[in-house]
This record gives sequence, structure tokens and C-alpha cells, in this order.
Amino acid sequence: MVAYELNTVGRRTFLAGAAATGVLALSACDSLPALSLTEAIRRLLTRASRAAFARLTAPGGFYDSELSRLDLPDVFGSRGGVLQNILTSAVFKTRLQREFNHIAERGARRAAPLVADAVRMIGIDNARDLIRGGPTAATGFLRQSMGVSLIEAMVPELGEGMRLASDPIVGQAIAALTGVDVGTVARSLSSRADEAIWGEIGRQEADIRAHPEATNDPVLIGALKAL
Repeated sequence: MVAYELNTVGRRTFLAGAAATGVLALSACDSLPALSLTEAIRRLLTRASRAAFARLTAPGGFYDSELSRLDLPDVFGSRGGVLQNILTSAVFKTRLQREFNHIAERGARRAAPLVADAVRMIGIDNARDLIRGGPTAATGFLRQSMGVSLIEAMVPELGEGMRLASDPIVGQAIAALTGVDVGTVARSLSSRADEAIWGEIGRQEADIRAHPEATNDPVLIGALKAL
């Protein structure tokens, strides 16, 4: 009888302790000052964007990744004549796609400092909500705040990349686009690159959220572990 009562008391003590721990976990994020949470979001976005651009600006950064590989710009979709002859060949189509993905690396290098500046300057009033948000909440917030600025910045860079492309197939393909100039192709490619960049930043953010201890950053670990 005594043993039963002791076991019962032990279970109650354990459950009470577990409940208290749960309350502390739920309220830990609320106890952190807003300034710390804002800094945590900035550090999260800084790490995620740096890792993303390091991957995308490396040789083969776009093409070698199934998640980041860019399709040919839309303007190549339904054209005839010389261009159609080029694209009916799988070898030439792959070659052209690979070259455009290589050109996209120039765009990513142009976009990287813009994202870094935006992270440093951005005002974050809802840091607590972003910390508690989904795997890519901070990336989504930053992307919305920047709008189409990356696309606009990459267009001239990608246009220059096309004009200087080492593979003559790029010039041949663009020349075959009747009524379409390099700027139009560059904008189409820039839009695709923009999607790939934000997608990669989001994946990096999700990975940091899943493994904050890997950052060795006490501010990040404290904020993310307090959820």
C-alpha cells in the first residue's frame, strides 16, 4: 500500500514537472527581448543568404542542382526556323541550357550584396512572429520587402553575360529569335534566377531552423530553441 502511494506521488510529481517545463518552453520566446529576436532574424537571414549564394555562385551552382537548375527562358518556347532546328537536338538544347545556367551565376553574384544590404537595413517589427513562423518565414518576409529589386538588378548583368558568352550557340539562339532582343531574354532568365535564389535561401533557412546548434551562434540557438 505504501509503495503504491509512493508511486502515485512520484507520477504526480513527474507530471507536474513536465507540465511546468512545457509552460516554460512555451513562454521562453515571449520572455526574450524584442531586440534579441530582431537580431536573431537578421543572423538567420545572413547565414541563410550567404550559404545560398555560396552554392549558387560556385561553378555549376545552378545547373548541377536539380532544385535550382533553370529551364530555358520562356522566349525559346515556341519559335520556328533556325531556332527550332537548334532545339530539336537534345545535345544542343542541353548545351544551351547549361550555358544559360552558367550566365545566371553572374546574376547571383550581382544579387548577393543587395540581399546582404537589405538584411542589415531592414526593420523587423514582427520578429517574434517570424521566429515562430514556418521553415521559410523569414525568407518570405525578406523577399516581399525587396519586391522585384533582384530581377531589375540582374537584367543588365545577365544581358552582358549573354553578349560575352564563350559558347557561340547563345548568340546563334538569340539571333534566331525574330523581334526579340537580348534584354527580353535577360529579363526572362532573371525572373527564373530570382525564383531559384529565393528558393535556395529558403532551404538554407529551413536547415538552420532544424539544426540551430550547428551554427554555434548563441543568439540564434537561444531564439530558435526557445520555441
